[in-house]
Amino acid sequence: MALTLLSHPFASYCQKVLIALYENGIPFTHEVIEGDAGFARLATLWPPRQFPVLLDGSRTIAESTTIIEYLDVHHPGATRWLPDDRAAAIDVRFMDRVFDHHVQTPMQAIVGDALRPPERRDPTGVADARAQLDTIYAWLEQRLSGRPWACGGTFTLADCAGGPALFYADWVRRIEPARHPTLHAYRERLKARPAFARVIDEARRYRPYFPLGAPDRD
Repeated sequence: MALTLLSHPFASYCQKVLIALYENGIPFTHEVIEGDAGFARLATLWPPRQFPVLLDGSRTIAESTTIIEYLDVHHPGATRWLPDDRAAAIDVRFMDRVFDHHVQTPMQAIVGDALRPPERRDPTGVADARAQLDTIYAWLEQRLSGRPWACGGTFTLADCAGGPALFYADWVRRIEPARHPTLHAYRERLKARPAFARVIDEARRYRPYFPLGAPDRD
């Protein structure tokens, strides 16, 4: 039975799963969630009403990392998302968490603040989020030294997480090439990966909705 992904092309966690699907050429139906009707549909499958959600027959799988691990087990392809070596898999899962919690979370805090009415904005929270990005950028600059991908020479789950996280983070807190050349180069490699390049292109028409203005450089 064909897979169905409920998601939105412009949402970073949805892009994370789309990278995995496109990378391995897995057939699926993309059900784009928009508007009240879309979120009502989503709520029937996953009450928190958060995407992405994957449907595989009678099974409903939520949360981007879990979906990608599910694909690795039940719909494997040429690119494996977790290594069989358990110690190496810990490293991949760690980097996945770094991108989700320490890049995505502060990035989304800044974007979320921009979506609020002016009287409800939180300049202190935005300043804290920018500082968190500065801290993780510096850490990643060292961590990624000598590594083409997040965990070495192989494209993994961690890179599915790193692509959208760094793509949007750069829009809210620039990854300066002079200050963070290694991290900047890694982001460029991610953008050039065919699966992620496809994801980026499919989301272009939604860029006018980005509240801080989408830069021309991507």
